[in-house]
Amino acid sequence: MAGHIQDRWYKTETDADGKTTRVKTDRHSTGKRYRARYIGPDGTEKSQSFPDRQKRQAEQWLAQIEADMLRGQFIDPRAGRVTVKQHAERWLASLTMDPGTYVDTERRIRLHVVPHLGRHTLGSLRPTHIREWLRALQDQGLAPAYQKVIFANLCTMLTAAVDDRIIQQNPCRSTSVRAPRPDARRIAPWQRSRVLAVRGALPEQYRPVVDLAGGCGMRQGEVLGLAVDDVDSVEGVVHIVRQVKLIRNKPVFAPPKGGKLRTVPLPEHVAKSLAEHITRHPPVTVSLPWRQRDGKPVSASLLFSGHAGQEVNRNTFNRWTWRPALEAAGVPFGRENGMHALRHFYASVLLDAGESIKALSEYLGHHDPGFTLRTYTHLMPSSEKRTREAVDRAFGGGPEPDDGPEAAQGD
Repeated sequence: MAGHIQDRWYKTETDADGKTTRVKTDRHSTGKRYRARYIGPDGTEKSQSFPDRQKRQAEQWLAQIEADMLRGQFIDPRAGRVTVKQHAERWLASLTMDPGTYVDTERRIRLHVVPHLGRHTLGSLRPTHIREWLRALQDQGLAPAYQKVIFANLCTMLTAAVDDRIIQQNPCRSTSVRAPRPDARRIAPWQRSRVLAVRGALPEQYRPVVDLAGGCGMRQGEVLGLAVDDVDSVEGVVHIVRQVKLIRNKPVFAPPKGGKLRTVPLPEHVAKSLAEHITRHPPVTVSLPWRQRDGKPVSASLLFSGHAGQEVNRNTFNRWTWRPALEAAGVPFGRENGMHALRHFYASVLLDAGESIKALSEYLGHHDPGFTLRTYTHLMPSSEKRTREAVDRAFGGGPEPDDGPEAAQGD
């Protein structure tokens, strides 16, 4: 056995004749009677106390400790005494991720995890606590998609606790805990008429942002971070190597989302629009920190600039430029009608033209073609339509029946 059981109510004494007798200790009938003691893998003694009449439970507990150590699965029972709040602070401090992603993760843990679960110790956290917490998120009226992200952050944080041998199991992975499921939403891409209407309602110097987002599939931050050197009109491509993003409301230059640098085709229409824009509005050199608020400053000659030759702040742009353009074009303001709608338009145009999911995924900068397929599969031409058109071409547009498909099969 990994240790021994100490009876703190009795002790053994040996008299002069060598006879042993059990006598009561000063602790008799006071406090818990049995203490299971063992030496942990770190070489220190550890113990757990049990009440009177629970010696067998103490022995079973000690046997389990020994089995866990033999299997390499030992977890110090005291480790689970750390609270969720304490573990969250340590876990967040250990993260190495994109600064913007870190800010969002920290905010979700601080606002939606700690207030509900922070006081619980990790060792006491049970699936029922997770289920109650999920219900609280739902009652707050948070969007299901946002609930799913918060849940994923907590699950990752508790998985780290399992990896660090603080707890044995992650209660988020219990079969009785169901991760939030966003409502099924089929993207309805803008029609060409809407794209042109919104473009026409924008101030003249910002109209090319529609051409880049809708004609090259660029994200808003990538459009605002595009430099003149990133546009190669000779090769007919755009190199997407940076974006302007806000970290706690401070603008920085950063790589595109997911760090996926990419090159996308530059349509002639977009190239002409950019050339005219550059003639009327020469690029402005802007210096911003790289990736972090206190990062090393880097400079780029941006195609779009805001007040006093500074970078365009997306919040200011959305409020004072994009939203009025939507209103003027008769488009309701909402999340589904942000600049991201132009990426959906771009995807719909390419899929309708027969472009592959793999190529579209590369152009959009997605991490996985499977994600692109799940997002836009309903926009792909149906197999039934392709079948009808293929057969119609074979029979309706082909030679006479005698020289048709049956004759070809006999060759």
